[in-house]
Amino acid sequence: MTVALMWEARAVPGRGGELLDWARRQPLTKAPLRREAFRAPQDRVLVVTWWPGSYDAPDLPELGDPPGGLTARPVHRWRFESAGTETP
Repeated sequence: MTVALMWEARAVPGRGGELLDWARRQPLTKAPLRREAFRAPQDRVLVVTWWPGSYDAPDLPELGDPPGGLTARPVHRWRFESAGTETP
């Protein structure tokens, strides 16, 4: 079983690059199977990490909150459990 942790934040206008850099530098207490960062319009940043385990695994490290003044709203966090892979 694999679970994906999604972390998404919106930077103060014009500070998306700084938020992305901050998110990329954040260490986790253990290494995920995979870690990927994304950016989107309106200075939004998304980080997805993939872990072995189930949806309710209690010991998965997550990214924290950015320093004050860098985000325009609170960070959003979601968990998703793998539903399998599909091929076209």
